[in-house]
Amino acid sequence: MSAGFPGLVPCVHCGFCLQSCPTYLATGDEADGPRGRIVLMQSLARGSLGPDDADLRLHLDRCLGCRACEPVCPSGVRYGASLEAARARIADRRGVPVAARLVLAVFAQPALRRPLLFVARLLRRLVVPFAGGGRLGFVCGMTAATRPGHWARHDPGSAASRVFPPARGAAAPFLGCVQRELFGHVHDATRRTLAANRIATVPVEGQGCCGALHAHAGLHAEAVRLARENVRAFASRPEAPIVVNAAGCGAMLRSYADLLPDDPSAVAFAARVRDVTEVLADAGPRRGASLPLRVAYDPPCHLQHAQGIVDPPLVVLAAVPSLEVVVHAGAEHCCGSAGIYSLLQPELSRVVLAGKIASLREAAPDCVATGNPGCAMQIGAGMAAAHLRVPTVHPVELLDRSYALAGYYTPDLEGRLPA
Repeated sequence: MSAGFPGLVPCVHCGFCLQSCPTYLATGDEADGPRGRIVLMQSLARGSLGPDDADLRLHLDRCLGCRACEPVCPSGVRYGASLEAARARIADRRGVPVAARLVLAVFAQPALRRPLLFVARLLRRLVVPFAGGGRLGFVCGMTAATRPGHWARHDPGSAASRVFPPARGAAAPFLGCVQRELFGHVHDATRRTLAANRIATVPVEGQGCCGALHAHAGLHAEAVRLARENVRAFASRPEAPIVVNAAGCGAMLRSYADLLPDDPSAVAFAARVRDVTEVLADAGPRRGASLPLRVAYDPPCHLQHAQGIVDPPLVVLAAVPSLEVVVHAGAEHCCGSAGIYSLLQPELSRVVLAGKIASLREAAPDCVATGNPGCAMQIGAGMAAAHLRVPTVHPVELLDRSYALAGYYTPDLEGRLPA
């Protein structure tokens, strides 16, 4: 019945997925839930609905692709892969909206990405006063959320006596596009915390965008091209695990074996991909100095749902003495970022985000920790729009600050944590 979308075959339409779906909870429309979308995709596969059908496009476009429906499905439906295949079929017939194609071209082409995001880095402190609830204000809030900010520097005297221990292994960091250009401070924290746990990092030339946003938008050929470039680049370091600190990138990199099924090197590549919190958790991690903060951990969808990584980020946070991890309702639900979804579907994206911001307000943390750049920007903008001065950070940034305070290294640190 689902020729062309084999991942949908196991679906028995039980509806267990509905309460996990942020857009179904937001609209109450069956067609905005996984079960309804599966029916639409099955109709597309049979030919009873064509790629030009307006309702088909509307409800598939509204899907966040968060894949929260997959872990709760008793039948093992591969919803995410099927959604991408359906969107690719529609894109082949209809093309991709101009706005989406322009944004995706920026991410895929370094010659476009680097100067534009360089300007964003220059502006991100200046736009802080303009962050707010309107559409422009929200974009300003997203930009502001990428800034490193300032935190209290540690005592250089106590740090000077400590050095990195000898490395016991090496890892090859995946740099990505947005993460490389706007969250370089997270890459710095990743390198330092790995080194403090005796894991050296080795550079890999020629790597680029992971292609996740292109695959999600239905640009299959472009996603394949980017995947091949990364597989070739990391072949230069075949002995090293590929360490990723952006959940969306990690999920995409692990899917290269499916994206390039006829390429044995893609299978080997995918098997090497590990989230930075997995690597740190396996290494210990060593404990740092006390950091008396209340942190709300908000797990990215593509970390917990797509990759099944739940405990390692909590292990990393547990290595920071005096750090209190506070629980907030709905932490397992999507924030509404979903790559460029918040730009293409701003109204529904904000509706999805609203519940999370309300629960974070009630939890009253000092900061929010999340392991994906889009989530950090979305939640940061939402907090600014709600007039809450709560920064968003990556879990490794908290460990990094704890290590610096413990004297494990002496960088001139800047960060977005409260002093």
